[in-house]
Amino acid sequence: MGAGHAHGHAGARHRWRLAVTFAMVAAFFVVELTVGILTGSLALLSDAGHMAADVVALGAALLATAIATRPDLSGRRTYGSYRAEVLASGFTVLVMLGVAAYILVEAWSRRGEPVEVQAGPMLVVGGLGLLVNVVSLALLRAGAQESLNVKGAYLEVMADALGSVGVLVAGVLVLTTGSSGWDALLAVAIAAFVAVRALLLGREVLAVLGQHAPAQLDIDSLIRDLESLPGVRDLHDLHVWTLTSGMEVATAHLVVEAGPTADDILATAQRVLQEDHGISHATLQVEVDPDTECHRATW
Repeated sequence: MGAGHAHGHAGARHRWRLAVTFAMVAAFFVVELTVGILTGSLALLSDAGHMAADVVALGAALLATAIATRPDLSGRRTYGSYRAEVLASGFTVLVMLGVAAYILVEAWSRRGEPVEVQAGPMLVVGGLGLLVNVVSLALLRAGAQESLNVKGAYLEVMADALGSVGVLVAGVLVLTTGSSGWDALLAVAIAAFVAVRALLLGREVLAVLGQHAPAQLDIDSLIRDLESLPGVRDLHDLHVWTLTSGMEVATAHLVVEAGPTADDILATAQRVLQEDHGISHATLQVEVDPDTECHRATW
């Protein structure tokens, strides 16, 4: 793949944001896990578990951006390795679901058991965690609008921010009521939120892997625009999909009539796809005879 594709790759442009976020989250994970073990707080441990998921997810996202922009030396990856980012996002989904399941199992195992929780350290660590998450969200916000990979990391950190709020709320309730049950209850709420965010992200990942048309693309409008081009009589075998975030791909066959040259029609069609529909990589075939061999294809 050419260098131009690497420069246009959405995830690669925001790699430094992922790196800074990874460093902050990894450092805080160590702090939260240590305090969670010392205080016996399930809310802290569940949030630390989610932080561990963040560390893994952000590390995978960083690795994916490096792989995605690496030149292919085998000659076999004709689309490059851009899908590595989508696979990393799918891995993030699995990690998030695993963490949510662990929290729920741990909360269930503690039912009816008197557990002493130290609220003071919970409040300190919860506040520190919220600060780390807010800074991380500010770093990743721009990239989350462009890259599915960065969006996965952003959602992970967002869930962590809610987790930190949950830790603070649990600490206040334990401190004011003297009941440690609030700790487990808030941990379950965190787990539910994490699971929902994971499922929503997973749906987007499956849409890309299933080569669905981009959600923001109006297929009917695209077809009308191509069919209305001067010299185009018909359109068939249209396929549009997302290779990775920010890289939409299309293929189509244009049946043309006498008049404009094939080069003129191709140039106009490419411009319409890029300027009106955001598709910069399109492979178009021009056909003069509508009864060509391609109509015999079975898919």
